[in-house]
Amino acid sequence: MMRPILIILFLMLTFVSAKSQKFQPGFFIDRRDQKVEGLIRTNPSGKAPIKDEGFIVYKDGPKGTETRLSASDIKCFVVGPDSFVVAHAPHNTTWTAQELDFVKVVLNEEVKLYVINGGSTGGGGSGFSFHPGIAIGAGGYGGFGGGIGTSIGGGGNEGKKGKITYYYGINTATMNELTTENFNDAMSDIMGDEPQALEAIRSGKFTVGNINGLILYFKQLKAAHQPAK
Repeated sequence: MMRPILIILFLMLTFVSAKSQKFQPGFFIDRRDQKVEGLIRTNPSGKAPIKDEGFIVYKDGPKGTETRLSASDIKCFVVGPDSFVVAHAPHNTTWTAQELDFVKVVLNEEVKLYVINGGSTGGGGSGFSFHPGIAIGAGGYGGFGGGIGTSIGGGGNEGKKGKITYYYGINTATMNELTTENFNDAMSDIMGDEPQALEAIRSGKFTVGNINGLILYFKQLKAAHQPAK
């Protein structure tokens, strides 16, 4: 029984991983706050334009010229439902891949929830590839909204290679790492507008290990307040 499941899982991961290597419609905001639309590849290989910085590859159309944009060239970028902002590792911590990189906005609330993959490969910085433990979801920049999709695996909180690390803060300059010790307080600050989510947090129903379930629950609660289309 396990073998067919593993085969299906492998095919899903291969498909999404291959997709993540392709250009996808999106836009970026440059340092002058100009919005530039086109096609973006989020996890490129090769040498980075600037050492110790994550980067993306952009082109204005299918036959356009590819341009490598370093993290210091832009403020944020959006690909499909996913939003990313430029950030330094918070406080006195370091990231193993780059000093300046992209973090995904998982929840765009007053206190925001960010995530970064610690298992970067190649020159692409954050390396948001789809594999067990990596949450794939929507985010938000400015007024673009927020969200979360699904994940395969546990979704732990370890900042080691191949793992992910969650951060929370009003903005990237105030980010703190989400840990077992501060999980309840931090997630309560983020989800304070939803009493049912707060109760689930305080009752211990959710922890760092199953944070994806909490995020999905929170989004469902918020969606229930939205007027029907």
